[in-house]
Amino acid sequence: MSRASTPAIMILGTGSNVGKSLVVAGLCRLFANRGLAVAPFKPQNMSNNAAATAAGEIGRAQALQARAARIAPHPDMNPVLLKPEGEQGSQVILQGRVAGRLTSRDFARRGDFLPRVLESFERLGEQADLILVEGAGSPAETNLRARDIANLGFARAAGVPAVLVGDIDRGGVIASLVGTHAVLDRADRAMIRAFAINRFRGDVGLFGPGLDTIAAATGWPSLGVIPWFADAARLPAEDGLDIRSGRKPGARIKIAVPVLPGIANFDDLDPLKLEDCVDLAMIGPGQALPGDADLVILPGSKTTLRDLAALRREGWDIDILAHRRRGGHVLGLCGGYQMLGRVVRDPLGLEGPAGEATGLGLLDVETSLDAEKTVREVGFSHVASATNGQAYEIHLGRTVGGDTARAPFQVDGRAEGAASADGRVAGSYLHGVFASDAVRSAWLAHIAGANLSSALGYGDAVDSTLDALAGHIERHIDIDALLDIAKSRSPTV
Repeated sequence: MSRASTPAIMILGTGSNVGKSLVVAGLCRLFANRGLAVAPFKPQNMSNNAAATAAGEIGRAQALQARAARIAPHPDMNPVLLKPEGEQGSQVILQGRVAGRLTSRDFARRGDFLPRVLESFERLGEQADLILVEGAGSPAETNLRARDIANLGFARAAGVPAVLVGDIDRGGVIASLVGTHAVLDRADRAMIRAFAINRFRGDVGLFGPGLDTIAAATGWPSLGVIPWFADAARLPAEDGLDIRSGRKPGARIKIAVPVLPGIANFDDLDPLKLEDCVDLAMIGPGQALPGDADLVILPGSKTTLRDLAALRREGWDIDILAHRRRGGHVLGLCGGYQMLGRVVRDPLGLEGPAGEATGLGLLDVETSLDAEKTVREVGFSHVASATNGQAYEIHLGRTVGGDTARAPFQVDGRAEGAASADGRVAGSYLHGVFASDAVRSAWLAHIAGANLSSALGYGDAVDSTLDALAGHIERHIDIDALLDIAKSRSPTV
């Protein structure tokens, strides 16, 4: 099919974190279950939670949506990925590969990427019956409209009709929908064909007058009201702050995770949060790491030196060293692995100002960042348990030193990672190792110092939740009307 003929619909939101990603994921599974070849698409994403595909990087949310659609993820599903680097701007991943950086001053240059965005969109349409497009943030940011490629700028360029979703749980949903209509120009308004309400708690019938108010003020019909879906917490989080801490009665293992400013690829934590035996505590700024933790995980980081400095400002380095002296376990993943060594060097300024910093010294390794970026999917084995799994790597830098002789993993017959002599401190560049049920169970048993039996099949849990989400949306949204909107797609304008 050509770009102008493949049915497509764009799911816009009145703001960030209104549930667009999960609505698209649920719709992907819904239409896949109906036998359609459906593909997810997000023109531009800003996130340090990336996924590795066979052809490069995309946002983790689009990888989940591809899974929901039962297809392999591909960079064409997220052609522009902006990975924030603090005040330095963002690294640009264009169609899966590093393409430079954007500072805050030249952010308007995002519009230059539109031809590549449309190219990826057209390729997806050649093999899809339906494309579900996710917007970013809000289309009402009129100060960004002139060079917009993430919302209605893309919709108009590709001729894709849209639905606007509002989140009632955060309050002000009537004003946010009506206000969005008010600030859009006439041509942009015309691209939005309907609206929907997400995350409603209580009796949906009580919001009938609210729907009438929105429809009267905007002229947009309602597609329905989606009630709160509690099991959304069982799906991979798009934002590190979405991983909720919560004490679990009977949990045998407490894991503490300091939430650093540049936290990245925190999907490593998703399988752990579902384990009944694990109490996962996300520790924010101003909080001490709990003294009763069994394991401290230093997660990935997009800005290792900056996050290492933040860790010290919070006093978490002192907490981690005290935890180690008490006999606790420490695991560093990617950037967290680099921080556990003796020194981290960034001589080229790849993640911020050039420089180096002393690490925590818990592993006899040192790291130097270089310009070559590793992005790949791998099979691996966990040495201690002789179990296997699938993982991925996204990192800059090389780490060497004596503790690599005790690497916890092997990839293609080579050692991967490092461990202390007593095995209580370990680090690795691998992401996603805990998604393997056998590896996760073996690692948790090592932490607990006892046999643990886990009933969690992580992959099955994700898929069953996606099926439940699809059914939830189907019960509350007019799917036939949504499909009719997708089929009404006009030629590009």
